[in-house]
Amino acid sequence: MIRVVVADDQALLRGSFRVLVDSEPGLEVVGEAGTGAEAIEVVERTRPDVVLMDVRMPEMDGIEATRRIGGRARVLVVTMFDLDDYVYAALRAGASGFLLKDTPPADLLAAIKVVAAGEALLAPTVTRRLIEEFVRGGGGRRALAGVTEREREVLVLVGVTEREREVLVLVGRGLSNTEIAGFLHVSLATVKTHIGRLLAKLEARDRAQLVIAAYESGLVETGGRPLRPS
Repeated sequence: MIRVVVADDQALLRGSFRVLVDSEPGLEVVGEAGTGAEAIEVVERTRPDVVLMDVRMPEMDGIEATRRIGGRARVLVVTMFDLDDYVYAALRAGASGFLLKDTPPADLLAAIKVVAAGEALLAPTVTRRLIEEFVRGGGGRRALAGVTEREREVLVLVGVTEREREVLVLVGRGLSNTEIAGFLHVSLATVKTHIGRLLAKLEARDRAQLVIAAYESGLVETGGRPLRPS
């Protein structure tokens, strides 16, 4: 049974999420929270597998709550598209991924299962769209202001091999492991090995943070055409 906590300051939305999640076999809501501080307390008390985390909440926002929850539960941020700055910050704080609040119910349930299984939330087109919008506005590059393209790449990608860089580019452009294997003409196991090494070398918690690293290093630029296997 996958244990879920719902953190949102809107009681009606929390109730809707609870009904939806509890209706799915194998999923169970074990707690609710209306603030970030409450979310931390509920996580400590119920030990869930996944937290559905709103961003804007009173007392403590979802970003800080995500940071403080750390590895005690995997956090799936649920937000609106116009909060792309917050989404980026949430991923940096350790969130495993994010969804939009207008996500179809079936996709939300599937995302909970993906995150609970230890993967990042993979909705590649949404991931790329949000991060590109953020980086286009300068948010992703402000932390590295005054650093050249080459210096930025070196700072972010210490110890990464050329093949691993190729894989990172494809991850940043939204390809799945299967698509990367097809694009590079390697086995799926090989791709998984490269991803595992990238996670370790870049000290990234999951795939979502690899996407961010691809943008921050300059390996992936905004506005480019997404690659797809031929």
